[in-house]
Amino acid sequence: MQTDSALHQRRRALTTAELDAIPWVLLLSPLERERAVEDLKIADADAGEYICRMGRPVTYWFGVVDGLLKMSSDTAEGHTMTFTGVPPGGWFGEGTAMKRETYRYNIQALRKSRVAGLHVDTFHWLLDHSIGFNRFVMNQLNERLGQFIGAREIDRMTNPDIRVARSLASLFNPVLYPGVGEVLRITQQELAYLVGLSRQRVNEALTALSAQGAIQVEYGGLRVLNLSALRSQTSFR
Repeated sequence: MQTDSALHQRRRALTTAELDAIPWVLLLSPLERERAVEDLKIADADAGEYICRMGRPVTYWFGVVDGLLKMSSDTAEGHTMTFTGVPPGGWFGEGTAMKRETYRYNIQALRKSRVAGLHVDTFHWLLDHSIGFNRFVMNQLNERLGQFIGAREIDRMTNPDIRVARSLASLFNPVLYPGVGEVLRITQQELAYLVGLSRQRVNEALTALSAQGAIQVEYGGLRVLNLSALRSQTSFR
Protein backbone atom coordinates (compact mmCIF):
# COMPACT_ATOMS: atom_id res chain seq x y z
CA MET A 1 0.00 0.00 0.00
CA GLN A 2 1.35 3.42 -0.96
CA THR A 3 0.45 4.93 2.39
CA ASP A 4 2.51 5.92 5.42
CA SER A 5 5.30 3.35 5.71
CA ALA A 6 4.14 2.07 9.10
CA LEU A 7 0.70 1.22 7.70
CA HIS A 8 2.28 -0.38 4.65
CA GLN A 9 4.45 -2.59 6.83
CA ARG A 10 1.39 -3.86 8.74
CA ARG A 11 -0.42 -5.11 5.63
CA ARG A 12 -1.56 -8.72 5.45
CA ALA A 13 -3.87 -11.00 3.48
CA LEU A 14 -7.60 -10.83 4.22
CA THR A 15 -9.51 -13.45 6.18
CA THR A 16 -12.57 -15.15 4.69
CA ALA A 17 -14.87 -12.98 6.82
CA GLU A 18 -13.11 -9.79 5.66
CA LEU A 19 -13.40 -10.85 2.02
CA ASP A 20 -17.11 -11.53 2.49
CA ALA A 21 -17.52 -7.92 3.67
CA ILE A 22 -16.29 -6.55 0.31
CA PRO A 23 -19.35 -6.11 -1.95
CA TRP A 24 -17.65 -6.16 -5.36
CA VAL A 25 -15.76 -9.42 -4.76
CA LEU A 26 -19.09 -11.28 -4.99
CA LEU A 27 -19.59 -9.94 -8.53
CA LEU A 28 -16.43 -11.53 -9.93
CA SER A 29 -16.02 -14.76 -11.87
CA PRO A 30 -13.85 -17.47 -10.26
CA LEU A 31 -10.81 -16.41 -12.32
CA GLU A 32 -11.33 -12.72 -11.58
CA ARG A 33 -11.88 -13.41 -7.90
CA GLU A 34 -8.67 -15.46 -7.71
CA ARG A 35 -6.70 -12.57 -9.23
CA ALA A 36 -8.29 -9.99 -6.91
CA VAL A 37 -8.00 -12.03 -3.70
CA GLU A 38 -4.33 -12.76 -4.40
CA ASP A 39 -3.64 -9.03 -4.64
CA LEU A 40 -5.92 -7.63 -1.91
CA LYS A 41 -4.22 -6.54 1.33
CA ILE A 42 -5.56 -5.15 4.58
CA ALA A 43 -4.06 -3.17 7.46
CA ASP A 44 -5.18 -1.67 10.77
CA ALA A 45 -4.97 2.12 10.79
CA ASP A 46 -4.75 3.91 14.13
CA ALA A 47 -6.86 6.97 14.92
CA GLY A 48 -5.33 10.00 13.21
CA GLU A 49 -3.24 7.92 10.80
CA TYR A 50 -3.28 8.85 7.10
CA ILE A 51 -4.28 6.29 4.50
CA CYS A 52 -3.33 8.57 1.61
CA ARG A 53 -2.24 12.19 1.27
CA MET A 54 -2.65 15.00 -1.24
CA GLY A 55 0.03 15.03 -3.92
CA ARG A 56 1.08 11.40 -3.56
CA PRO A 57 0.70 9.04 -6.55
CA VAL A 58 -2.08 6.47 -6.44
CA THR A 59 -0.97 2.86 -6.13
CA TYR A 60 -4.02 1.31 -4.43
CA TRP A 61 -7.81 1.53 -4.53
CA PHE A 62 -9.02 1.56 -0.93
CA GLY A 63 -12.04 0.38 1.01
CA VAL A 64 -13.16 0.42 4.66
CA VAL A 65 -13.83 -2.99 6.18
CA ASP A 66 -14.34 -1.60 9.68
CA GLY A 67 -14.03 1.84 11.29
CA LEU A 68 -14.50 5.38 10.00
CA LEU A 69 -12.35 7.57 7.74
CA LYS A 70 -12.46 11.26 6.84
CA MET A 71 -11.87 12.67 3.34
CA SER A 72 -10.54 16.24 3.41
CA SER A 73 -8.16 18.71 1.78
CA ASP A 74 -5.98 21.55 3.03
CA THR A 75 -6.57 25.04 1.65
CA ALA A 76 -3.86 27.55 0.73
CA GLU A 77 -4.80 29.47 3.90
CA GLY A 78 -3.99 26.45 6.05
CA HIS A 79 -7.59 25.46 6.76
CA THR A 80 -8.96 21.93 6.46
CA MET A 81 -12.05 21.34 4.31
CA THR A 82 -13.87 18.06 5.03
CA PHE A 83 -15.67 16.48 2.07
CA THR A 84 -17.24 13.40 3.61
CA GLY A 85 -16.82 10.48 5.96
CA VAL A 86 -16.21 6.93 4.72
CA PRO A 87 -17.94 4.31 6.91
CA PRO A 88 -17.75 0.49 6.58
CA GLY A 89 -18.35 -0.92 3.11
CA GLY A 90 -17.19 2.27 1.41
CA TRP A 91 -14.61 2.13 -1.40
CA PHE A 92 -13.10 5.37 -2.63
CA GLY A 93 -10.61 6.84 -5.09
CA GLU A 94 -11.80 4.99 -8.20
CA GLY A 95 -11.58 8.20 -10.27
CA THR A 96 -8.00 8.80 -9.15
CA ALA A 97 -7.13 5.13 -9.78
CA MET A 98 -8.66 5.16 -13.26
CA LYS A 99 -6.61 8.22 -14.26
CA ARG A 100 -3.53 7.14 -12.28
CA GLU A 101 -3.29 10.64 -10.84
CA THR A 102 -1.94 11.97 -7.59
CA TYR A 103 -4.42 12.31 -4.73
CA ARG A 104 -6.28 15.61 -4.49
CA TYR A 105 -7.42 14.90 -0.94
CA ASN A 106 -6.31 13.35 2.34
CA ILE A 107 -7.85 10.23 3.85
CA GLN A 108 -7.41 9.93 7.61
CA ALA A 109 -8.74 7.47 10.18
CA LEU A 110 -11.05 9.07 12.76
CA ARG A 111 -10.80 5.92 14.87
CA LYS A 112 -8.98 2.61 14.68
CA SER A 113 -10.01 1.20 11.31
CA ARG A 114 -9.34 -1.76 9.03
CA VAL A 115 -8.61 -0.62 5.49
CA ALA A 116 -8.27 -2.89 2.46
CA GLY A 117 -6.38 -2.04 -0.71
CA LEU A 118 -6.38 -3.38 -4.26
CA HIS A 119 -3.31 -2.49 -6.32
CA VAL A 120 -4.06 -0.06 -9.13
CA ASP A 121 -2.68 -2.49 -11.75
CA THR A 122 -5.16 -5.16 -10.65
CA PHE A 123 -7.89 -2.51 -10.52
CA HIS A 124 -7.23 -1.79 -14.22
CA TRP A 125 -7.03 -5.50 -15.04
CA LEU A 126 -10.51 -6.00 -13.57
CA LEU A 127 -11.80 -3.03 -15.56
CA ASP A 128 -10.48 -4.71 -18.70
CA HIS A 129 -11.87 -8.17 -17.92
CA SER A 130 -14.89 -8.02 -15.58
CA ILE A 131 -18.36 -6.78 -16.53
CA GLY A 132 -19.53 -7.09 -12.93
CA PHE A 133 -16.62 -5.01 -11.66
CA ASN A 134 -17.23 -2.36 -14.32
CA ARG A 135 -20.87 -2.04 -13.28
CA PHE A 136 -19.85 -1.68 -9.65
CA VAL A 137 -17.34 1.07 -10.46
CA MET A 138 -19.84 2.90 -12.70
CA ASN A 139 -22.43 2.84 -9.92
CA GLN A 140 -19.79 4.14 -7.53
CA LEU A 141 -18.91 7.04 -9.83
CA ASN A 142 -22.57 7.91 -10.37
CA GLU A 143 -23.37 7.89 -6.65
CA ARG A 144 -20.16 9.78 -5.85
CA LEU A 145 -21.15 12.57 -8.24
CA GLY A 146 -24.50 12.92 -6.49
CA GLN A 147 -22.76 12.82 -3.11
CA PHE A 148 -20.40 15.68 -3.91
CA ILE A 149 -23.16 17.80 -5.45
CA GLY A 150 -25.02 17.28 -2.18
CA ALA A 151 -21.90 18.11 -0.17
CA ARG A 152 -21.56 21.41 -2.06
CA GLU A 153 -25.15 22.21 -1.20
CA ILE A 154 -24.58 21.33 2.47
CA ASP A 155 -21.52 23.60 2.55
CA ARG A 156 -23.71 26.57 1.63
CA MET A 157 -26.31 25.90 4.31
CA THR A 158 -26.30 28.22 7.30
CA ASN A 159 -28.71 26.17 9.40
CA PRO A 160 -26.51 23.78 11.43
CA ASP A 161 -29.40 21.40 12.14
CA ILE A 162 -30.00 20.84 8.45
CA ARG A 163 -26.25 20.43 7.88
CA VAL A 164 -26.19 17.59 10.42
CA ALA A 165 -29.31 15.94 8.94
CA ARG A 166 -28.05 16.02 5.36
CA SER A 167 -24.53 14.94 6.35
CA LEU A 168 -25.95 11.99 8.26
CA ALA A 169 -28.10 11.00 5.31
CA SER A 170 -25.02 10.90 3.05
CA LEU A 171 -23.35 8.40 5.40
CA PHE A 172 -26.32 6.03 5.05
CA ASN A 173 -26.05 5.75 1.25
CA PRO A 174 -26.73 2.02 0.64
CA VAL A 175 -24.80 1.99 -2.67
CA LEU A 176 -21.62 3.70 -1.47
CA TYR A 177 -21.68 2.29 2.07
CA PRO A 178 -23.45 -1.10 2.09
CA GLY A 179 -21.72 -2.09 5.32
CA VAL A 180 -23.54 0.51 7.41
CA GLY A 181 -27.08 -0.87 7.33
CA GLU A 182 -29.52 0.91 9.67
CA VAL A 183 -27.02 1.65 12.43
CA LEU A 184 -23.94 3.84 12.00
CA ARG A 185 -21.26 3.42 14.65
CA ILE A 186 -20.18 7.01 15.15
CA THR A 187 -19.66 9.26 18.15
CA GLN A 188 -20.96 12.80 18.37
CA GLN A 189 -17.39 14.09 18.33
CA GLU A 190 -16.61 12.16 15.13
CA LEU A 191 -19.76 13.54 13.52
CA ALA A 192 -18.74 17.02 14.64
CA TYR A 193 -15.39 16.59 12.84
CA LEU A 194 -17.18 15.59 9.64
CA VAL A 195 -19.83 18.32 9.73
CA GLY A 196 -17.52 21.10 10.90
CA LEU A 197 -19.54 22.03 13.98
CA SER A 198 -18.98 21.83 17.72
CA ARG A 199 -19.93 18.65 19.56
CA GLN A 200 -22.51 20.61 21.56
CA ARG A 201 -24.17 21.95 18.42
CA VAL A 202 -24.24 18.47 16.88
CA ASN A 203 -25.85 17.14 20.06
CA GLU A 204 -28.62 19.76 19.79
CA ALA A 205 -29.29 18.80 16.17
CA LEU A 206 -29.41 15.09 16.99
CA THR A 207 -31.86 15.78 19.81
CA ALA A 208 -34.14 17.61 17.37
CA LEU A 209 -33.89 14.82 14.78
CA SER A 210 -34.64 12.24 17.44
CA ALA A 211 -37.73 14.20 18.55
CA GLN A 212 -38.92 14.19 14.92
CA GLY A 213 -38.59 10.42 14.77
CA ALA A 214 -35.94 10.53 12.04
CA ILE A 215 -33.19 8.87 14.10
CA GLN A 216 -32.64 7.07 17.36
CA VAL A 217 -29.50 7.75 19.35
CA GLU A 218 -28.04 4.50 20.67
CA TYR A 219 -24.95 3.64 22.67
CA GLY A 220 -22.00 4.18 20.36
CA GLY A 221 -24.05 5.02 17.29
CA LEU A 222 -27.14 6.25 15.49
CA ARG A 223 -30.07 4.28 14.05
CA VAL A 224 -31.94 5.77 11.10
CA LEU A 225 -35.71 5.44 11.40
CA ASN A 226 -36.63 7.65 8.44
CA LEU A 227 -33.89 8.14 5.85
CA SER A 228 -36.10 10.13 3.46
CA ALA A 229 -36.82 12.61 6.26
CA LEU A 230 -33.07 13.17 6.75
CA ARG A 231 -32.52 13.67 3.04
CA SER A 232 -35.37 16.14 2.62
CA GLN A 233 -34.70 18.39 5.62
CA THR A 234 -35.24 22.03 4.65
CA SER A 235 -36.31 23.50 7.98
CA PHE A 236 -36.35 22.65 11.67
CA ARG A 237 -38.78 23.12 14.54
